[in-house]
Amino acid sequence: MKLVRTYLDVAPSLKGAAAAIGNFDGVHKGHQAVISNARAAAGRLGAPLGILTFEPHPREFFAPDAAPFRLMSRETRAHRLEKLGVDILYELSFDAALSALGAEAFAAEVLADGLGLRHVVVGQDFLFGKGRSGRAADLPGLGARHGFGATLSEMVDFDGLEVSSTRIRTALSEGRAQAAAEMLGHLHRVDGPVLHGQRRGRDLGFPTANMSIDGLHLPRFGVYAVEVDILSGPHAGTLKGVASVGVRPMFGENRPNIETFIFDFDGELYGTHLSVGLVEWLRPEERFDSLDALVAQMQGDSQRARAILDAR
Repeated sequence: MKLVRTYLDVAPSLKGAAAAIGNFDGVHKGHQAVISNARAAAGRLGAPLGILTFEPHPREFFAPDAAPFRLMSRETRAHRLEKLGVDILYELSFDAALSALGAEAFAAEVLADGLGLRHVVVGQDFLFGKGRSGRAADLPGLGARHGFGATLSEMVDFDGLEVSSTRIRTALSEGRAQAAAEMLGHLHRVDGPVLHGQRRGRDLGFPTANMSIDGLHLPRFGVYAVEVDILSGPHAGTLKGVASVGVRPMFGENRPNIETFIFDFDGELYGTHLSVGLVEWLRPEERFDSLDALVAQMQGDSQRARAILDAR
């Protein structure tokens, strides 16, 4: 997958795509429907399949002090899009200049002249241009003027309601990992490098891989059954485990992270990249009266998680 971060001076070989446009936070089933329509357009035109998205997320640009809301980091999103067969990822820098473009200027300067797109696909709720003045229904007319086709993708429903990143965030906040996965079309994942911790888990007989969740929407704190993809290093592969998401109240810490105990694994993971998929929430975080009580609970969590994962 080729990566393009500006619409200025784009190489001719990277122009001419049929592209889905949006933020694609989570790459959920609604996003996948938009991408599927773009793939169909690319096939009809003999064009590359592209994704046009923005970094930082416009919401982060306009409200930099807001609480973290992203379901995915930019790296996780790119990895997911590459798995879907995207040829070109146009990950444009969202800055003051881009945000100042009106709807017509965005269509002309970015979509047509800058990226040379042949076809664009958006969800029916897509808004664009300064002050969100452009609507999805405006794109066919703009495309006719500026030389590209446009398709509006139907919304996707779950339980009678539209699938959205907001609904997925709500499900995760409530610990409904399975509902989130159904809307996403895949497990909600935390990706990143394994960081050095305090090695308390190793001392207790449960060595954990510690990862940051800074900048991401926080799922309900607690213990989860998880699937773990080791993405790099000599131990690359898919394994099962149990993870704790939260602030470790037993030890008086307050910076949220995720700590994963991988079943039947004995190896060094520091510096490698993991992708931890939340399968099912088991229980809330707790403070125990003793380390023995904590270890007994961890043993019970592991047994329960194994049963859930083995039944998948």
